[in-house]
Amino acid sequence: MSGIVRNLLDRPGGVNLTPYKKIVKAAGGRAERVGALDELPRPAMDDLAEFCAVAREAADRTLGLRPYDVQLLGTLALLDGKVAEMATGEGKTLSGAMAAAGYALQGKRVHVMSVNDYLARRDAEWMGPFYEAMGVSVGWIGQNSTPEERREAYGKDVTYGPVSEVGFDVLRDRLRTDPAEIIVPEPQVALIDEADSVLVDEARVPLVMAGAADEGSAVPEMAALVRQLIRGYHYEIDDQARNVYLTPKGADSVESLLDVELYDEKEPGTLIELNLALHAHALLSRDVDYIVRDGKVQLINPSRGRVAVLQRWPDGLQAAVEAKEALPPSEKGEILDSITVQGLIKRYPQICGMTGTAVAVSEQLGEFYGLKVAVIPPNRPCVREDEPDRLYPDVPDKDAALVEEIQEAHATGRPILIGTLDVAESENLAKLLQRRGMEPVVLNAKNDAEEAAIIAKAGERGAITVSTQMAGRGTDIRLGEGVAELGGLYVIGSGRHASSRLDDQLRGRAGRQGDPGASVFFVSMKDDLITQFVSDERPPAADADGVVRHRRGAYLVGHAQRVAEGVNLEIHRNTWRYTRLLEHQRELILEWRDKVLHGDSAARALEAADPERWAAMPEDTRDETARQIVLHAIDRCWTEHLAFLTDLREGIHLRALGRMSPVDEFHREAVAEYKTLLSEVERRSVESFEEPEPELQRPAATWTYLVQDNPFGTEWDRILKRVTSATRRG
Repeated sequence: MSGIVRNLLDRPGGVNLTPYKKIVKAAGGRAERVGALDELPRPAMDDLAEFCAVAREAADRTLGLRPYDVQLLGTLALLDGKVAEMATGEGKTLSGAMAAAGYALQGKRVHVMSVNDYLARRDAEWMGPFYEAMGVSVGWIGQNSTPEERREAYGKDVTYGPVSEVGFDVLRDRLRTDPAEIIVPEPQVALIDEADSVLVDEARVPLVMAGAADEGSAVPEMAALVRQLIRGYHYEIDDQARNVYLTPKGADSVESLLDVELYDEKEPGTLIELNLALHAHALLSRDVDYIVRDGKVQLINPSRGRVAVLQRWPDGLQAAVEAKEALPPSEKGEILDSITVQGLIKRYPQICGMTGTAVAVSEQLGEFYGLKVAVIPPNRPCVREDEPDRLYPDVPDKDAALVEEIQEAHATGRPILIGTLDVAESENLAKLLQRRGMEPVVLNAKNDAEEAAIIAKAGERGAITVSTQMAGRGTDIRLGEGVAELGGLYVIGSGRHASSRLDDQLRGRAGRQGDPGASVFFVSMKDDLITQFVSDERPPAADADGVVRHRRGAYLVGHAQRVAEGVNLEIHRNTWRYTRLLEHQRELILEWRDKVLHGDSAARALEAADPERWAAMPEDTRDETARQIVLHAIDRCWTEHLAFLTDLREGIHLRALGRMSPVDEFHREAVAEYKTLLSEVERRSVESFEEPEPELQRPAATWTYLVQDNPFGTEWDRILKRVTSATRRG
């Protein structure tokens, strides 16, 4: 009865584990018989208890890892199409491998998607012997994989790869003109590692395929100009640091310096360049939002703390940041196709995933993917001591207390992991510690290649590891000899993240598998989280020793975090409202394109359009010529359609000023434009067909990248910014 009530209430993590527990118990009863077999049988998937018994024995024999009952529960949840929440150190990698093998034994092709190359390769190679024992083939792809290596990996029963690389391969296949060149097979099962990060944090990130158009054009003059502007006099930044705008005095100064009419609607180019340069100058910070490495601007993924190697801002903003840093501009191109991570995942008929922090985003997982969360209990109870936040009035007070706490703990020999909010903070803290005679190891986006080696030593006696959010995922920290007696790993957060999940992931680095450990967060009432999201609230005063103990302080920190999470959820919803129509139109155009690529629809259409021309063409080549003509028309029209939708979306928010729904207006115009696209493809195809030698030129070079969607805030942010600017100018 309780299970029925729980399902009716549908509370987060409310999936009933009782059916899974019965299967695991039955599997335990078969362990002795299966363990006595010289050769393990290929289990039939209509008997899950037998599958669990065989998988457990196979893992024990090949990896030296005998899955706990809770790992089998996680496997069954994944096979049931759920997101399994399993705490750090509970063996998600093995649970995922057993589930992937189970799907493969059902005859389904499985793509195990991770957040980076390192984890994809590590897990595929680590679990390889297990898969072999189960009669399942496995491969992996990474950023540097060749087309041949990718084709071979996708030909396996189970393929590991970063979600972005799978998406880029899908986009590349979208441009193929020969069916034999297609690499990615039909999607069947997606098993997502770090599911909250992939399905929520990165869901709205568009993956882009671009074709070379022209050299990039940074605007160093505009970058030099905005450096002269003074905040508070020439420009202002809003409370949440999402928008920057000129004051009337700033606009007058810029017009005088450039000798232009800045707000001339017929010539908006100068204003656009100025706004981009000002955004790059005032809102994007080096070593926080990006780093400069190897002469290039490299973005930092805020949820991982790692360099997003292939990520960039939309071309204009990217060029503005490059000009700000006095770097040569990167090449520009027209977008040939794009797909969001959410659109990519939703292609799969079956989706499941695993992570240590799923309940916090169960609403989004249900809303956007129809997924439910199964909370898997730990194998051993967590005994980590999580202290309440230590609050201070301002940042210098917090930093001083943080350094004192680290020095005291380090004197005992206890290993310490300090989680910082960005690269700049991690390096500044390391310098403060070095001045006190300590020798911290820094792990951030600048040395991410050394991550595994650094984390492997973070639990050793006397270790001090200063890290960005990179330390929150992927690799377990094992305690060195004698460390348990010192209290285990001590995790200290130098501030609260905008997402409580990131804090929970950091805490989870300590206390794995029943290990002792502790965690605490040091928070200033002047931290960006507080000043951006609860700026109108007055924080309570500190006690005589400089610590804020009033309960309202803790309330404000939690409230700021909830507001930040709400803002990000609304951005996700808002982005999906626009992109889901694009994803639908993309499906339709791909369906049409596939018929042309794999069939004779192009030949039949062009023969009907001009029978005489068709009859005059060489029989052995005319079918292929027709196919290439129509494919070229489809691809060109789709590229132009994407450009139209981008321009449409940039200005559609202004319709709200006329009491119209921007989303409804966007859909209305996008649907109408798509209908004209279909007739335009037919017109261009026939026109090219009737030319003696049709020009079917394609881009000489293509490249892929991710783009930060919505870089200038929400649609309402943009409306308010423009209205405010107009009002201030009278």
